Amino acid sequence: MIDALLEATIRWATPFALAALGECVSERAGVINIGLEGSIIAGALGATVAAGLFGPTAGFAVGAVSGLAVALCFALFAVVMRADQIITGTAITMFALGLTGTLYRVIYGASGVSLTTPTTAAVAIPGLSAIPFVGRALFAQPPITYVLYGLIGLVAWWLARTQSGLALRAVGERPEAAAAAGISPVRVQFAAVLFAGAMAGLAGGTLVLAQAGTFVEQMSAGRGFIAIAIVVLGRWRPLGVAAASLLFGAAYTVQNLFQSLGLSEVPYNLFLAVPYVLTLVVLAAARGAASAPASLGRRQIESH
Repeated sequence: MIDALLEATIRWATPFALAALGECVSERAGVINIGLEGSIIAGALGATVAAGLFGPTAGFAVGAVSGLAVALCFALFAVVMRADQIITGTAITMFALGLTGTLYRVIYGASGVSLTTPTTAAVAIPGLSAIPFVGRALFAQPPITYVLYGLIGLVAWWLARTQSGLALRAVGERPEAAAAAGISPVRVQFAAVLFAGAMAGLAGGTLVLAQAGTFVEQMSAGRGFIAIAIVVLGRWRPLGVAAASLLFGAAYTVQNLFQSLGLSEVPYNLFLAVPYVLTLVVLAAARGAASAPASLGRRQIESH
C-alpha cells in the first residue's frame, strides 16, 4: 500500500516538477511567467497530435516546442517590449486555453481523440527497482520521470557552478550591474523564459502521454499556477522545487484516494479542491520566509 502511494506521488509530481523547474530558471532571471499555464495546455495538445502521428517520443518533442511557442509570445511582450508580466501572462494563458480548445475541436471533431493516443509505459530499472519501500516508487516510472531526475541535477549544477548560470542569477538580482558587466539582461531573460516554456510543454506532454492517455480541454487545470507556488515553496532552488513538487504530488494522490473510497456523504468537489487549498496554504506560510530574486517581476528600463 505504501509502495503504491509513493509510486503515485512521484507520478503525479512529475509534470509539476518539470513546469516548476523551468519556472525556477525564469524567476531566477527576474521574470514571473504567469503564461506557464498556457504553455502546459499547448504542450498537451501538441503532444497529443504528434504522438498520434509519429509516436510518444515525437509527442514529447512537439509538446516542448508547443510550450516554447507560447513562451515566445510572452517573452516578446514581457521581456522585449517590457509589458507588465502579470497582465501579459494572464492574457497569454487565456488565449492559449481558447486556442487549444478550438484547434482540438477542428482537428478531432465532436467525438474527440478518445483514448487512442499512444502512451509511455513504466520502465523498471533492474536492481534499483527492487530496493525495499522506495525502489518501485523511484525506479519503476515512465522514461520522462528519469529525464526529470537528470534535469534537476543538471539545472542545479548549472545555476551554481557555471558562468552562464551566475550571469542569469546576476540579472535576477541586479540587472543594472549585470548590464554594466557586459551581460544583456534582455537576452538572458528571453532565453530563460523560452526554457521555462519548453519545460512546461514537456509537463503538458507528460499529462497526456504518461498519465491521462488522452487530451481534454483545459486539462492543465491550474497546474501552471501551482508550479509557480512550488517555486516559492522551493525557495527558488532546483532541489527545493523537486521536494515541493512531491508535496503537491502527494496532495493529488490523496485526492484520488479519497475519491476512490466512495464517501457519498462528502461532496465530490471538496476532494477536487485539495491541491488548490494546499496552494493557498503554502503561499501564506511561505510569505516572508523565502528570499525572492531582487528584480523579480520588475520591468527592465533599458534593453541591452
